[in-house]
Amino acid sequence: MLADILVGYLEQLGIEYVFGIPGGAIEPLYNALARSMRRGGPRPVLARHETGAAFMADGYFRQTGKLGVCCATTGPGTTNLITGVASAYANQIPMLVITAQTSLYLFGRGAFQESSCTGINTVAMFQYCSRYTTLVSHADQLEYKLVSATLAALGTPAGPAHLSIPRDILSSKAPTGWPSYNLSPLTQRPSLFDAEGARQLYEEFENAKKTVGKIVFVIGDGCADAIGPILETAKLINATIVATPHGKGLVDPYHPLFRGIIGFAGHASAKEALADPAVDTIVAVGTNLGEWASNGWDRNALLNEHLIHVDPVEGHLARSPMAKLHVRGDTRTLFEHVLDRLKKADPEWVNTVREPKLAVPDRAPRTLPFAVAESEKCSDDSHPIKPQRLMCELAELFPEDTCFLADTGNSQSWSIHYLHPRFPAVPENSRLKERYRACLEFVSMGWAIGAAVGMALGKPAKPIVCITGDGSLLMSGQELTVAVQEKLTVIFVILNDSALGMVKHGQRLGGAEAVAFELPEIDFCAYAKALGADAYTIRSPQDLRDLDFYSMCRRPGPTLLDVRVDPEESPPINLRLRIFRKDP
Repeated sequence: MLADILVGYLEQLGIEYVFGIPGGAIEPLYNALARSMRRGGPRPVLARHETGAAFMADGYFRQTGKLGVCCATTGPGTTNLITGVASAYANQIPMLVITAQTSLYLFGRGAFQESSCTGINTVAMFQYCSRYTTLVSHADQLEYKLVSATLAALGTPAGPAHLSIPRDILSSKAPTGWPSYNLSPLTQRPSLFDAEGARQLYEEFENAKKTVGKIVFVIGDGCADAIGPILETAKLINATIVATPHGKGLVDPYHPLFRGIIGFAGHASAKEALADPAVDTIVAVGTNLGEWASNGWDRNALLNEHLIHVDPVEGHLARSPMAKLHVRGDTRTLFEHVLDRLKKADPEWVNTVREPKLAVPDRAPRTLPFAVAESEKCSDDSHPIKPQRLMCELAELFPEDTCFLADTGNSQSWSIHYLHPRFPAVPENSRLKERYRACLEFVSMGWAIGAAVGMALGKPAKPIVCITGDGSLLMSGQELTVAVQEKLTVIFVILNDSALGMVKHGQRLGGAEAVAFELPEIDFCAYAKALGADAYTIRSPQDLRDLDFYSMCRRPGPTLLDVRVDPEESPPINLRLRIFRKDP
């Protein structure tokens, strides 16, 4: 069947899972996946809601770098995908979205769940949240439309690509002579290198050395593949380092040049580093400079004439018209080139520059090299547990190869400010895996729950910690059963305060009416056990420290921690309130 061709191309790309929910119209694809599974190829993972399936595909890409694939049947199955697909679009996550249609001969006749141009036009719905959306109306279109969709998803900027395929096309006879394409080499993107931009960037560093001007590096999530040479360059030229909330998981918080997070829930020390009058060069790398990454479009500290913006995406560079230099290209290639020139140009300077020690292999108590507001709350022994204390404890109690995911709401704000994951000692120029991830553009509630499942399937040997709230769990907690069914080592940490916490505290801090934030008191420990997960209730720091984290991180199945946090602690969301309530 034609559906086998589609699955065969996924196998070419090394894709292991297709996340979704079956139905009558998409049955031929699931038949092909069943055949594929028996031979060791891609297999289906049954989500509980289509939005969760898209979140899982998102997490799978973030963990493996492979294209995330999700699917849904026609009608409401397809429309249920849209939130997860829109989230991937906003965060530039490569994703192949496969949806079904009723058979072609039924178009326009009012068929059950019809989603054609004469019904609920789902192809058009995806127009504004995908890089490519099309109906496969003939069997001989499938191969080249699939290739076009894959390349669009993996392009620059990346994002979801959508194929809508009628049932009769999926189940039609496969043509002879396929595959027509060797898809894997086509998806290998060349390293775009701007030689003139690299030369100018090198000269800016040379000029800063001559004038003894300070340099600040701003690290965004687009630095993931290049963080090694970027940090080595920063060390060589003694540049201060700050990160956006998106780039938080890329820099060891104990790096001696690091001054914290700018923007939403960030640190005063990071903003002070940028605003230092001695700074004459700010190098923003791999960041879209949106609201959260630019400290609320801060023209005084960041978006000014000192800025150099380095990014592979033209649309990101368009957000910094005031920059003195724009450099577009592959960040790793660029910084490897600049670093090599710096080392060769002036060996004497290289030998005399202050070189801080970067790796601290033991687990002795360490002091963060930047200020954390209200740091006394991190050692508060009272109960219910302070969210600040919880975040500090999580970073110390879990292994250093743990990846933390933060869901929308107070989970993000508390974790951005207070969660400082431990980094293993690694060679400076290596590719580091992120220790912290969040969905920071479309900011969908429940994203971390589904994404944690996809990430755990992508790298099952690594513990995944999903930090989420009781509101998000009530919205998307059914995906916990996927982790149970798949025996995934995911630890779900629930900030249980019987409220939509960010709404509650946003109303308080902003002087709005206190309304529609209350949630019932729920025993999520009992809930998780009923679903087949291990679970514990946490009321105090001691409850947390009494747990066996070694066993928890090796258990073939999820664990839920129902953490009763102090509901009166206000999260660090003042920047968001300032922007949100600013008059036009």
